[in-house]
Amino acid sequence: MTLANADLLPVAEDRRTWNWWHIASLWIGMAICIPTYTLASGLIAQGWTWQAAVGAVILGNVVVLVPIALNSHAGTRYGIPFPVLARSSFGVLGANIPALLRGLVACGWFGIQTWIGGWAIYKLIEVMWPGIATLPHILPAFIGLNTGEFLCFLLFWAMNVWIVLRGMDSIKFLETWGSPFLLAVGVALFAWALVRAGGLGPMLENPGGQAVGRSGGLTKVFGAGLTSAVAFWGTMALSIPDFSRYARSQRDQVIGQAVGLPATMALFAFIGAAVTNATTVIFGTRIADPVALLARIGGPLMIMLSMAGLIVATLTTNIAANIVAPANGFSNLAPDKITFKQGAMITAVIGILMMPWRLYNDAAAYIFTWLIGYGALLGPVAGIMIADYFVVRRGQLNVNDLYTRDGAYEYARGFNPVAIAALALGVAPSLPGFVAALRGVPLTSVFGTIYNWAWFVGFLVAGLLYCAGMRVTGVPMREPTDVRVTARD
Repeated sequence: MTLANADLLPVAEDRRTWNWWHIASLWIGMAICIPTYTLASGLIAQGWTWQAAVGAVILGNVVVLVPIALNSHAGTRYGIPFPVLARSSFGVLGANIPALLRGLVACGWFGIQTWIGGWAIYKLIEVMWPGIATLPHILPAFIGLNTGEFLCFLLFWAMNVWIVLRGMDSIKFLETWGSPFLLAVGVALFAWALVRAGGLGPMLENPGGQAVGRSGGLTKVFGAGLTSAVAFWGTMALSIPDFSRYARSQRDQVIGQAVGLPATMALFAFIGAAVTNATTVIFGTRIADPVALLARIGGPLMIMLSMAGLIVATLTTNIAANIVAPANGFSNLAPDKITFKQGAMITAVIGILMMPWRLYNDAAAYIFTWLIGYGALLGPVAGIMIADYFVVRRGQLNVNDLYTRDGAYEYARGFNPVAIAALALGVAPSLPGFVAALRGVPLTSVFGTIYNWAWFVGFLVAGLLYCAGMRVTGVPMREPTDVRVTARD
C-alpha cells in the first residue's frame, strides 16, 4: 500500500520560507473572524459578564498555545504534515483515525465559516437589491434557507474552493496581506460603538448587576468557558504541523505563534464583548451577531465596506483552519488515489451537507455542545501525540519509516492498540455530559463537571495512559536512520 504522495512527503528545504511574520499573519488572519467575536459575545448572551467571557477566552488561548507550539515542533523539524506525524503514535494505518476525527470537525467548521461568509454577502447584496429576500422559493422547507441565502452561501463556498485549488502559496499571500486590513475593521467597529454608546463606562457596564459570570459561579466560568476557548483552536493544536512544516526555524514558528494568537484573540474577543454590551445602550437590545449589527450601523457605503471586511476575515480563517487539515487527512486515507486538492473538495462537499446554519444560529448549542463536544474528542488525540513525540520518543523520529509498512510504526498490522485504547478511555469520561448536552438537559453531577473540563480531562487521561501503555507493552524503538530531509532543531 502506498503511504505517500507529493502533498504528504516532507517539505523540501527550498520551500521552507515562512518566517515569524508569515506565521503570525496566519494566526492574525485566522483569529480575526466572526466566530472569535461571537465566542465572547455568545457567552455574554448566555448571561456572562464581559470580564468573565473575555477572561476565559484569553486564558484559554494562552493554554492552547502550549500544545500548538509543541505539536509544531515535529512539523518544523522534519517537514511533515499532521497525518504523517500521527503515524508515529497511532501507526501508519491507525493515523487515519485522528486524521478523520480532525477532518470531520474541520468540515463542520468549514460549513459554519462558509455560512457566515455567505450571510455577509447576502446582507451586502440586500442593501443594494432588497429583492434578493423575495426570490421564489426553490428549496425544500427542511433546508431552512430562502433562495437568496442559499445562493450567497454557494457563492462564498466557490470563492473558498477557488483559492485552495491554487495551492499553499495563495493561502500564504492571502494571510500576509489580509491581516492588517482585518485589524483595521475590528478597531473601526469598536470606535463606532465607543462614540455611539457615550464612552467606555456605558459600553462596559454589565446589565442586571452581573458580577461574576454565568449561574454556577467560577466553576462554570473557568470550566465550560475555558474549555470552549481551548477547544476553539483545539483543531489547530493537532494540525498545526500542516503549516509549521513550512517554517524556516523553530524560533520562527514559536515567536510567530506567540505573537499572532493570544493577543489577537484577546483583542477581537474584547471587541466582540464590548460592542455587544454597547448595542444594549445604542439600540435597546443586545445584538451578538456582528453581521446583523453591521447591517444596522450606517448607510449603504458603510454596510458595503464592513461586509467586505467580514467576507475577507471569514475567507482567511476558513481556508487556513478548515480546509488544509482535512484535505491532508482525506489524502492520507489513500495517498495514491486522493490528492490534496481532491481532499479539499471532499471537505467542501461535506461542509454543505452538514447544513451548518442550523448549528451556528443557536448560541448555546454552538458553545456548549459543538465546541466542548468536539474538544472532548480532540483533546485526547493531542495528549497522545504530544506524549508520544516528547516523552516516548524524545523528539526522535524515523522519517523513512513513517512512509513504509513493516517499519518502526507498523505496530499491529499498521495500528497501535495502545493509542486507540488511550483515545477511547480519554473520551469516555465526557460521554455522559455530551449526551446530556445534546438532549438539552445539563448535568449537575460529577459527569457535568467533567464535561465542562472535557478537553483537559481527555488530554491528561489519554496522554498518561498512552505513556503507561507504551512502557508496559515495551514497543521496540529504532534509532533514526537516514531521513529524506534535514531535521531542524
